[in-house]
Amino acid sequence: MLLGFDPVAPIQGRRVVVTGLGAVSCAGDGVESLWNALLRGVAPTDRHVPEFDASHLGGPKELRRLDPFTLFGLAAADQAWRQAGLPTTLPNAASIIATGIGGLQSLTEQLDVLRERGANRVSPFMIPMMMPNAAAAAVSMRFGLKGPCETITTACAAGTHAIGYAARLVASGRVDVAVAGGAEAVITPISEAGFANMTALSNSGISRPFDVARDGFVMGEGAGVLILESLDHALARGATIFGEIKGAASTADAHHLTAPDPQGSGAIDAINRTLIDAQLSATDIDHVNAHGTSTPLNDRAEALAVASVFGSHRPPMTSVKGYLGHSLAAAGALEAVVSTLTLMHQIIPPTVGTTVIDPEIDADVVIGEPRPARVANVLSNSFGFGGHNGCLAIGEFR
Repeated sequence: MLLGFDPVAPIQGRRVVVTGLGAVSCAGDGVESLWNALLRGVAPTDRHVPEFDASHLGGPKELRRLDPFTLFGLAAADQAWRQAGLPTTLPNAASIIATGIGGLQSLTEQLDVLRERGANRVSPFMIPMMMPNAAAAAVSMRFGLKGPCETITTACAAGTHAIGYAARLVASGRVDVAVAGGAEAVITPISEAGFANMTALSNSGISRPFDVARDGFVMGEGAGVLILESLDHALARGATIFGEIKGAASTADAHHLTAPDPQGSGAIDAINRTLIDAQLSATDIDHVNAHGTSTPLNDRAEALAVASVFGSHRPPMTSVKGYLGHSLAAAGALEAVVSTLTLMHQIIPPTVGTTVIDPEIDADVVIGEPRPARVANVLSNSFGFGGHNGCLAIGEFR
């Protein structure tokens, strides 16, 4: 641990603002493609990231040595960095890029090579391609970031945890700037078989969070990245500020490896701690960007947690997994990007695929059409296998 730095302490000290956004998803390459797709509200038939031009990130040989999850993370970071208008290199900065599994595609491809062609034909680049810290390292090297370069791996909560952790690094004065988010690319036969056999995947192939007919999640992939800066640093260089990380929290269910606490107690604790950290009351939250996986147990537990904390306030809630599917560690990071876009545009995207809300879900779920709303503060939730809970409070900059 850094002297005087607690990675799970409240975000205290310097204010932390968002000055850059980047996204790679099934909607395409870029934040604008993501936002427009969410507002259109038509679910895609394929949740792979479509092929995009990455030639600005390296030559053909260099790019072939990156697992897709690293490429996605690097591409999203590059978008965010360029939007923030930061210099080519910035030593006093951090690279905190999460992943749930890492380079699974590279690992499975090289296992096929091992079986079919022998050990001497396995790529010497297999290890750096599959290692979970590859994306954080690639981002660090691209921008000369010599501060903390770390990877958080807490399943589906990892992207949210990475942003909360990076915000603490900035708030504490350890760094002036942090590149934070998550990346994932694990739509593979082995992962789909594993999730399907544990009955987590939708048999219908439809992601419909909070719907009465929901039957599991649909796998997605991609990356979301935010540039976080101390307010003083951002103002001194005249940066455009898109939002502020006001609070974050991390808790554990301590209940079951894959099932959530059915009463949502760990999620309730995470939400309450986030509000305390952000110095906000429940009524200050204008929108909840839900974890909303489209699985029966997770959606019910999250709805119970939200109802417990917010009571009759009932802030409008949406899950972008209806469009994006569930991209594991990238999910919370992409949702933080969308939360910031919601603040910028004052529009709440609908929960794609959801038509009839489960009567057991006591929440104002936004469905059908985008909802214009006055949104000053968003709560973004992520709850992962292992009982990992993470929440962020993202607000307008004032």
